[in-house]
Amino acid sequence: MTNHNGGPEDQGPWKAKQERGPPEIDAILRQGRERLGDLVLGGPPPLKSIALAGAIAFVAVAAWSSYYTVPSDSVAVVQRFGKYTAEVPPGLHFKIPLGIDVATLVPVKRQLKQEFGFTTPGASDPFQSPIDGRRETEMVTGDLNAALVEWVVQYRISEPLNFLFEVRQPGATLRYVSESVMREVVGDRTVDEVITIGRQEIESEALLKMQALTTKYAMGISIDQVQLKNINPPGPVQASFNEVNQAQQEKERLINEARREYNKVIPLAEGEKDQRIREADGYRLKRVNEAEGDAARFTALLAEYLKAPEVTRRRIYIETLQDVLPGIGSKIIVDGSTSSILPLLNLDRQQGVQP
Repeated sequence: MTNHNGGPEDQGPWKAKQERGPPEIDAILRQGRERLGDLVLGGPPPLKSIALAGAIAFVAVAAWSSYYTVPSDSVAVVQRFGKYTAEVPPGLHFKIPLGIDVATLVPVKRQLKQEFGFTTPGASDPFQSPIDGRRETEMVTGDLNAALVEWVVQYRISEPLNFLFEVRQPGATLRYVSESVMREVVGDRTVDEVITIGRQEIESEALLKMQALTTKYAMGISIDQVQLKNINPPGPVQASFNEVNQAQQEKERLINEARREYNKVIPLAEGEKDQRIREADGYRLKRVNEAEGDAARFTALLAEYLKAPEVTRRRIYIETLQDVLPGIGSKIIVDGSTSSILPLLNLDRQQGVQP
């Protein structure tokens, strides 16, 4: 058997197969084999360059897609043909290229947040869906007043598998959960409580309810904080509401001033009262002690007097004269046995005192 050029055919496995087939099929196979050999091995230079460049590009793409880096605040969830295979820690890792293995980065150590009613530039949540801030903030309070409530939910991804696979669009689901809980909590309170004294209680209650719902739905999310921002009335009643709010603030200011004055005056009066009471107690103790001392001294004198009445009587008489005589100007001593007043002793003259 000869080839189409009249030369001998090369011996080999192809020859055995061709000899067993019809001549038409043998011709078609031989022609296709020759064209393929010319294209890859012996074809024109442009076709060879294109084939070589394609092979190099294929190898480069495969090598480039075979490794990936996980940041320090994240983990990677690896899927092979869509099926979960592993959860990879931070660092450099390799995978099967060309889309066979897909690694999804999940920031488990980063605190994420969703803003309701406003948007902070550069602080967008990567899992956040488009929002209608105006609709989210419009709420009705328990006393049938309207309020525009803005708040922030800060959360972390605690379970990457649940976050990726248990709930479709977890970011949007979290927004719906947060909005539902906030409307429920605000609807249980008056507008004054929402704006003034009830903010902290609303934040705490909303945090507990949001965490309970995310756990129930197995969202893989841990709520860290719920923080209320601006709370305003709707535009048509803004001016009237501001006047009422200013009046309430003025009332609170006056009450605080009265309490400050009360706290300044009442403790001073109480201090003076305690001082007067202590002084009265001291005076009472002093008088009682003096009276008890006088009584004890009199009792002692009485005991001594009963032992020697005459001596005690004379001593008391002499002590009395010692106290009385220095205050008398003219002193005349008369003998009790004389019958006239001529024999006398002028004590004043004797002491150098002029009559």
